[in-house]
Amino acid sequence: MKRRFIIALFFAFWFSRTLLAQQPYVLRYEIGGGKSEKGKRELADSLAVEAFLKAEIERLWEEGYLMAAVEEKVFADSMATARINPHGQFKWVSLRRGNLSDQVLRRAGFDSWLFDGQPVSHSKVVRLFDRILTVKENEGYPFAAVRLDSIRQTDQALQAHIDLVEGPLILFDSLSLQGNARVNERSLARKLGIVPGEPYSQKKVEEALSMIQNLPYYKLAEPPKVSFQNSEATVYLTLRNRRINTLDGIIGLLPNEAEANKLLVTGQFDLDIYNPAGKGRQYGLHWQRLTQYSQNMEITALEPQLFGTGIDVNASFFLLKEDTSFVNRDFRLGFGYQVTPRIYMDFFSRWQSGDLLSVSEVSEVDELPDVLDFRYHSYGLRLHYQNLDDGYLPKSGRRLIAEGGVGNKRILYNTAIAEEFYDEVERASIQFFGTFSAEEYWRVGKRLVGFLRLRGGMLLGDNLLKNDMYRLGGLRSIRGFNENFFFANRYVYANFEPRFYVEENSYFLLFADVGALEQSGWSIPKEQDGVLSFGGGINLSVGTGEFRFLYGMGRSNEQKIGVNYAKIHFGYIGRF
Repeated sequence: MKRRFIIALFFAFWFSRTLLAQQPYVLRYEIGGGKSEKGKRELADSLAVEAFLKAEIERLWEEGYLMAAVEEKVFADSMATARINPHGQFKWVSLRRGNLSDQVLRRAGFDSWLFDGQPVSHSKVVRLFDRILTVKENEGYPFAAVRLDSIRQTDQALQAHIDLVEGPLILFDSLSLQGNARVNERSLARKLGIVPGEPYSQKKVEEALSMIQNLPYYKLAEPPKVSFQNSEATVYLTLRNRRINTLDGIIGLLPNEAEANKLLVTGQFDLDIYNPAGKGRQYGLHWQRLTQYSQNMEITALEPQLFGTGIDVNASFFLLKEDTSFVNRDFRLGFGYQVTPRIYMDFFSRWQSGDLLSVSEVSEVDELPDVLDFRYHSYGLRLHYQNLDDGYLPKSGRRLIAEGGVGNKRILYNTAIAEEFYDEVERASIQFFGTFSAEEYWRVGKRLVGFLRLRGGMLLGDNLLKNDMYRLGGLRSIRGFNENFFFANRYVYANFEPRFYVEENSYFLLFADVGALEQSGWSIPKEQDGVLSFGGGINLSVGTGEFRFLYGMGRSNEQKIGVNYAKIHFGYIGRF
């Protein structure tokens, strides 16, 4: 019986305390001294009153009132009163550099004039100390310590010196790789900036995580680890390979209607190889021929860190044959450098040429056509910013790419066209070009991811031709239209996709593409087009590859919207 009574008494006491704690209060408080502040607050309970008073004390400390304290506090029914005595305000007479070097002072942003005569702020000193320690831990001293020394107090005035204890110098020993990734340790260490014998840098270790996340062919299984032994640091990375090399193709043999007793070869072939031998190289080959007279081919190659210099060399060649009208060739040679883990810069030189094919069709014209033979040599700069949670299949983050260039363009004589017609066009001129792409990924829910991409481009010059304009339309740009459906010298379009993931690499999607295109040139009347397309599809990860199916309808000046004009984009990509 006595035991039950004690238990009941305990619960009654706990219940009354809970009710008391949850009782709302009106707090009237006063800050005396030189502050002379009064205030009134409505707070949820006594705990909120205590939290508010604590925050006020911390605020006074930051203003230099180091001795501030609550001297009187009364709770009565739903009212609470408190009186805070700030006492005197402490100020710096001086805060001197102590044993800090000029380099550390400059990089930490220390200036004694920012402290002399100012109120003593604990957080301000802590921020200064954090900056000093950050400088030292990136110079090989991760165990550095900093403190105030020679502290003197005169009434409410303080003066002190900064004392830095560097600790032992730590050097990078090695980069230890674990997991099943195919990696050349020396190449990766050079790319990450973790070079044996160089001073340890915490910043480089943190940047390594960001850089690896943006590499599509590796997956970081766990965060980097660092061990310190004998004044040396070993960085441990656990990497896993990803099957992102692609091989896809289809070949069709059809009767050749133009040439009797011969076959027409059509089809598509795509090959992308990433990171062979673990050195970060990349190679690509893409070929497509869907009709008898039109085809395109692209070859790309990247050689990273040429001769250990940190400079990447990339080259590409693109060929486009447009039915019987013209053939374009585009060769690019670039030199890239990883400025920061998220910013990549590429200087390039580009050679473009266009040649007429159907000379007989233009030999009888009485004016220059909008397709001519030309040569264009330009120089440009490409900037790439990437901050994604995953470089292969991102679900959050952003990617920005912008490039621009300028060069000399020449119109060539074609013997099939009367020479006097060329008097109408400026045969040599300067031509500018620029493009940009901005992508944003964000998580809406556990399985729902939003994707938005904005792209644009512009060609500027006095003799723009139809055969050197941008080509748009198809799976990689504006869906719901055939590949390379549009010609444009100015364009901007947006792609929006909500994706619902059923597995890590499989998702359903809806899409909407909207854009504005303009086509104008030397002999091309200005024409603007507003395009719109929408649809849906699925991306499935199956076995050793991916299957993608998209169904879309698009509207433009040349295509109506409707089921009869709908386009289906589908294919299977094998990965190895």
